[in-house]
Order: sequence, then C-alpha cells, then structure tokens
Amino acid sequence: MEKSQGTKVGAGAGLAHRMIIVTGGAGFIGSNLIQALNAEGEDRILIVDRLADNFRNLCDLRFCDFIGPEEFRHTIENRLLPDDITAIFHQGACADTTSTDGRYLMENNFAFSKAVLHFALERRIPLVYASSASVYGAGQASQPIPGNERPLNLYALSKLVFDNYVRSLRGPADSTVVGLRYFNVYGPRERHKGRMASMVYQLYRQIQETGCAKLFEGTDGYQNGEQRRDFVFIGDVVRINLFFARRPGTTRGIFNVGSGNSRSFNTVARSIIATAGQGHIEYIPFPLELQGKYQSFTQADLSGLRGASWTEPFTALEDGIAQSFPAWAQEA
Repeated sequence: MEKSQGTKVGAGAGLAHRMIIVTGGAGFIGSNLIQALNAEGEDRILIVDRLADNFRNLCDLRFCDFIGPEEFRHTIENRLLPDDITAIFHQGACADTTSTDGRYLMENNFAFSKAVLHFALERRIPLVYASSASVYGAGQASQPIPGNERPLNLYALSKLVFDNYVRSLRGPADSTVVGLRYFNVYGPRERHKGRMASMVYQLYRQIQETGCAKLFEGTDGYQNGEQRRDFVFIGDVVRINLFFARRPGTTRGIFNVGSGNSRSFNTVARSIIATAGQGHIEYIPFPLELQGKYQSFTQADLSGLRGASWTEPFTALEDGIAQSFPAWAQEA
C-alpha cells in the first residue's frame, strides 16, 4: 500500500466507480454488511481493519482494497482517497467490555472515530457508525437521551464520549451522520470474538460441545436464568445500516437497534436446545467481578427508529437462531 504524498489509495484501473468504506470489515457486523453489499453487486469496497482470527470472515467476500486503521487515518488526514465515496460504515472499535486500558479504548473508539467523522463531514459522505446499548448501564430506560446514559465500564464510556461529540456538532446538516446503539446482536460470523461473542452464540457453543448451557443464578432481583436482554439478529442490523446510509436527504441522530422485545436467558437456552435437539441448563454462581457492572435487563426503545420511518418487523429470536445454525455449524 503506497503511503507517499499524492498517492491515492485505490486510485487507478478498476476503481473508476463509486467506493464504499467499511471499517471493522473483517469483524462480525462489518463482514455481514459486506456480504449483503456483495449480494447487491457491490464490490468496490475498502475494508479498514486489523487481521487475526477474523481473517476467516473475508474468505468468501469481494472487496477492492484493504488497509490497516493507522494507515487509513494517515490516508484520510492527507486526503489520499478518491473522491467518489458514497458511504462509510464505521463498525471498527475495540469491543472488549472488560478492558481497563482507558488510553487504548479512547484512542480506538474516540480519537479514531473523530478522524473518520471529520473526513465524512468534509466530503459530505453519509456516515453510519456503531454505538452501543452498553451506554445505558443498569438502567431500564433506553430512550437515547443523556438522563438515561450511565456507563458501567470504560468501553461504554468510550462509546458515549463519541456520541456526545457527535451531538455537539453545530451548523447545517450537510450530510448524514447516524449512530446506531446496538443491543445484543447475534448471528453468523461472530466465532472469532471469543468471550466477547453474543450470549446466543456462546450458549450454542456450550450446548454443541458439552450438552450443557450454563446460566447465571438469580441476580438483581431476577430468578435463575431470568435475566433479560434484547437480542437482535444480525440480518436486521445490516438492513438498518443500509437504510440510513441510503435514506434520501440528510439524517442526524442516534438510534437504538434492538428488537424492542427483551427475552430471558432461559428462553434463549431453551430455543437453542430445541433447535439442536439436545442439551440441558445448569445454573452457576454470579461472578463477583461482574457485580455492579452487569446489565441484567435491556430492551430497546424503538420510538426514534420508528420515527425515522423504519417500519420493517424484527426477526423473532427463535427464527434468528434457526437461521444461524447452519452458518455456525460451518464455522465450527
């Protein structure tokens, strides 16, 4: 990859048409986005990411270029990208909710995001970026307003700080800038996330490998396994990203992306057991290190999303699990 002044990334033969940028393109949500774009015939895609075990997500995808985050930041700050970029899907971040390295989190989730934001604003490119429902903390109210935002960890804080930076933007809305607060996203292509994978996928792996789904004993007033989360299928998340990037006119705002329906951990485990045709549930003590740092209930308030004209229904948990099973089996 050329880095000299005046050399444009991707410039030259084969890139005369529009380009789409996906940061975190080798990750869970990013790779599913690219898969959907490929299905529409789009392959002029620049992926920005770091590669490790996530490389498997790229093997069946079509894209025109790949660049690391540090080089990408150098590239946009020196205006070395072609002019005809039609959308940026900013999915890249440090997603480790247990990280205590504040400097690393702020560099990756705040400073890098600011650079992407200002590049998009300067070029008037629609930007759809990943925020997180973790900013709501232990509260049950999830309307995206400051009074409901109480991060329980540094990851959530880094996401909220960038959301607030976007909120501070002044002046006319010349281009779309939309933050999507993802709730518990699950589905194909998350195997590489390890302990940061969705609870749905982790329970799937437990049942496949041991025949047992391990759930927490009661906590925060909930009975064994009755803690509740809003689980949202990756296909719905992808469609909402594409919707905002292509919405006519300009949109500014932060929107929740969940199903709007909380489901208990017991329900998730039973659905996986029913689909797999095997397995049982075991309850384990709630970890001391998670006390005061755990969301025992989440449910997306979708009034903002519906107000932005998103009218499609969300995939039911049972249907999303059934759709994921074949892909998860191939990824094992």
